[in-house]
Amino acid sequence: MDLPDLRTPLSQAQDWVATLIDGVRPEQLGDPTPCDDFDVRTLIGHLYAGAGRVRRMGDGGNALEEPFVVTDLADEDLAGGYRARCHAAQQAWRDDAKLTVMVQAPWGEVPGALALAGYLIEALTHGWDLAVATRQNAEADPVLAGLALDAARRALPEHPRGGAVPFAPVVPSAAEAGPTEMLANWMGRRAVVAASQSASARR
Repeated sequence: MDLPDLRTPLSQAQDWVATLIDGVRPEQLGDPTPCDDFDVRTLIGHLYAGAGRVRRMGDGGNALEEPFVVTDLADEDLAGGYRARCHAAQQAWRDDAKLTVMVQAPWGEVPGALALAGYLIEALTHGWDLAVATRQNAEADPVLAGLALDAARRALPEHPRGGAVPFAPVVPSAAEAGPTEMLANWMGRRAVVAASQSASARR
């Protein structure tokens, strides 16, 4: 199997997410997000957890040993805390050989490279969620988002959804949607809050 090396794209996605966290205002932390399970604060805690799970797999552990949501966030520097976790995760994957080693991802045992692909998809999708909820530019770098969209279309079928594939149905993308929004749509997100905001951010 020809496995992709997505370490750099994942770090770029995490950098984008960190910038979005920088832009969150304290009064927005309780606001809803397009991801029904999370408000803004809980979504940031889940992003923290994702970075921790990437590090855990890189260190040879089971991703599920890390929490689903990190709750002890340092509100005075939310972005700094996220960046520190991402840096630790990046250090854990410095060895090229880890891309072909089987690791324990939340969805099962997979080669390291495919685990990173899953977390690239997750980082950009939840980054979109965060940007929409906090009314920031919801489009990441188009090449980066295109990589994640291609990976999502290969990894996650359009049909069926639900049950063993616990994602909402694919949402048709608007004609003017950028690749990050298209990724979010593939993952079942509806751009209800940010339809006009996303368009204005691209003008």
